[in-house]
Amino acid sequence: MAFTRKSSEVSLPEDPLHLYRMLAVTNRGPAAVWGHQQDVLRSWHHDLPNEPDVAIELPTGAGKTLVGGLIAEFRRLTSRDRVAYLCPTKQLAKQTADAFDEYGIKNVLLTGRVPTWNPADRVLYEASDAVAVSTYSHVFNSNPALGSANLLVLDDAHAAEGYVAGPWRLAISREDESAYQDVLSALEQALDPLVFPRLRREDADSTFWSYVFLASPIGVAAQAALLEDVIGQAINGNKLEESRAKSARNVWKFLQGRLDRCLFYVSHRQILIRSFIPPTAYHGAFSEPQRRIYMSATLGDGGELERTFGRKKIERIPVPEGWEKQGTGRRFFLFPELTKDLAADTSQLPSFISRTISEAGRVIVLTPDTRTANAFHAASAVPDGYHNLTARDVENDLSAFTSQQRAALVLTNRYDGIDLPDASCRLVVLVGLPARGDLQERFLHEALGAVEVLQERIKGRILQGAGRATRNTRDFAAVMILGQDLTSYLSGRDKQAAMPPEVHAELEFGYDNSRGKDSADMLDNLRVFLRHDAEWAEVDGDIVRDREKYTRVTSPSAQELQRAVRFEVEAWDAIWNNQWDLALTAVRRVLDKLRGDRTPQRYAALWNYLAYSVTQRLAQQTGDQAYLTASGDYFRAARKTSTGTSWLSHLASPSDKAIAPAPPQLDPTDEMAMQAVQQDRELAHPDTFEQTVASTRSGLVNTEHRAYEAGLVSLGRFAGASPSYGNNDDEDPASPDAVWIFSDTRWVTWEAKSEAQPTGSVGPNDVRQAQSHLRSVESERQTSAPSDSFSLLMSPKPSVMPQARAVAEDHIYLVRPPQVLDIFDRLVRAWRTARGRNISSLTVADLAALFQAEGALPSQWMTGLRSNPFKEHG
Repeated sequence: MAFTRKSSEVSLPEDPLHLYRMLAVTNRGPAAVWGHQQDVLRSWHHDLPNEPDVAIELPTGAGKTLVGGLIAEFRRLTSRDRVAYLCPTKQLAKQTADAFDEYGIKNVLLTGRVPTWNPADRVLYEASDAVAVSTYSHVFNSNPALGSANLLVLDDAHAAEGYVAGPWRLAISREDESAYQDVLSALEQALDPLVFPRLRREDADSTFWSYVFLASPIGVAAQAALLEDVIGQAINGNKLEESRAKSARNVWKFLQGRLDRCLFYVSHRQILIRSFIPPTAYHGAFSEPQRRIYMSATLGDGGELERTFGRKKIERIPVPEGWEKQGTGRRFFLFPELTKDLAADTSQLPSFISRTISEAGRVIVLTPDTRTANAFHAASAVPDGYHNLTARDVENDLSAFTSQQRAALVLTNRYDGIDLPDASCRLVVLVGLPARGDLQERFLHEALGAVEVLQERIKGRILQGAGRATRNTRDFAAVMILGQDLTSYLSGRDKQAAMPPEVHAELEFGYDNSRGKDSADMLDNLRVFLRHDAEWAEVDGDIVRDREKYTRVTSPSAQELQRAVRFEVEAWDAIWNNQWDLALTAVRRVLDKLRGDRTPQRYAALWNYLAYSVTQRLAQQTGDQAYLTASGDYFRAARKTSTGTSWLSHLASPSDKAIAPAPPQLDPTDEMAMQAVQQDRELAHPDTFEQTVASTRSGLVNTEHRAYEAGLVSLGRFAGASPSYGNNDDEDPASPDAVWIFSDTRWVTWEAKSEAQPTGSVGPNDVRQAQSHLRSVESERQTSAPSDSFSLLMSPKPSVMPQARAVAEDHIYLVRPPQVLDIFDRLVRAWRTARGRNISSLTVADLAALFQAEGALPSQWMTGLRSNPFKEHG
């Protein structure tokens, strides 16, 4: 007979491990599930089977595809769930489907345009007779093709932000000039009047060209109706290039009628309109499935995953114990910009890169944006005769790259989804810090300076990018680091310590074998690495030994950020649903959580500004004066915690100017300093004052380090720091020589090289030591440094080594001995005038006026001390 008949008995697995034992009888996969995979599967099955959101962390090479596949197949068989297994790209989906075939997991591959799908395959998914393997775009769009799942397995969740946010993110490019200008004109009342005309002009200098401005949410709300008309006409009136218009029409279905609940980011090249956190709670294809499993090579801390997916709480199954110290292959990090010759003559860098690529054969180059990719091509770093490929050339498979002996694959903002195991690629080049995604990400990183909230995203991209060519335990590849921002980032000891122990050890080894070496030696070391014979094995033991002594260090602010994220999601869900009273309640909870000791101040500044915007909306709706009072408090808090940045001043739009409270007459740091001066009863005594002046001057003209450091501590006291203290442990290089604390407004740390000779150059070790001091003080005081705190390195050396510039962070500045004495003299003159008028009878404002006359207020002398940033030192 040709009829299909059901078996009278169907044997169902007891758990995912039992399932694999059943599959292994006939499949082509591994004979058994590895021990660490068993641990993860037991954790899910015994502890979290009914949780709606569970994240599983398994590093590359740890078999996360099998783990995710077994959970998917187990639920399909035992609960008849419709299961969709989502990947970022079609290429990864194809790899996953092939792997499922080997494991014996019944699946159908549903990618590409929906009309091209095999109808029978789609029915198998709908009937729960097969797992659908597809891409994120078939769930996160205006017409989801996979909208009926009971379980979603989301692979490579760490790389999903762009795919998830896509339906609520509309970009108007300057390439569509008419549309850009129309929307910009509608935003005039929401933009700084000094910025608006510069945005209108076609030409722009490089600094302005790259800057991202936040349009006033209050101004956007006031112009919402006009913006609706203008954007609708741009999308439907043939003002956008056809491919961009097609994408915009899909996004417009989500944003239309909700522009007043979006943030508008404006640059000279683009206007981006999006929800700060994707409101996925209102997208049924994602929110209605009973369960979501997030598979990731790196989950991170600080709520990054929850912000990405718009979920209030995601349970986590961490990396199995012991696995974190097991690497996937070996990476040899190269920092060419730290070598002696290339740091001194950067014009030779392209030639060195070209020689390195020639040694390795094929190379994959990962860049954060198109501009960086274009600059890499323009530098002629790729050897002549190489095949230059882009993402379009490898969209479906990698053969166009791997089949060529001499090929360079240059990708933009694509740190995941490309697997190049074994000899298919032995060189990865990372160019530039990967923090230049969409305009929101660039605003958070560059304008707001809230690096902490992006830390896990940046770290994840670096880890994933560096691992593109090391896909198994025996694999190996060199990783070249290019660009001052990325070189500086990965040179930081704290950034290295935040990496998994294996990568930490590899980075440290690469740094030590780059700094101060000749590029010729680096090339010789690369040849040894690429041979990977006994000579390299001996060196490799050093990395393994270091790996065993390291443990990954969590960012100090991660706990506060993780606690806040639940309420961040609640706030944006309420905003999206036009529930402004509920939004304010949630925003207040966010700010409560961000008041912790280790809170990143600049991220708190943004949420204070958002609270100001929400309370203004409520005041307009209700007429309640209490909301206006609260809005003023939030605005002042935003101003205080955004010190050192210009984003808030650029929100001086006509809409904001009409309602924002006036700025304080006295700078907050100046006010703190004058209060400390007013309360210093000891220096008010004549004998004590003159003795302290004499001893401080004696110390500051001395070169002996103890005397000089004592002079700096006293100088901080004259400046109004409270407290001002020094290093009591000469053996601890992490301790600063002097620390000036101006309450919660600003910190200043000092590293004084008073005994150095006035010859030669400041080196990278001194810079690394000095710029670590803020982190040391944060650890000591168990609280985050206020925004715009900075570190000073005092040295008489006349020049700075290029390697020192390469590792320098933004907050480190070079100071010369005469500058210090000049500040001392100004402060003493101000103190003498104030004492002559009886300090105790003067108000803070009176003191400030006297100190201002001598140029002795912190806001005055700090400008001079910060005139020579190491990053820009010639």
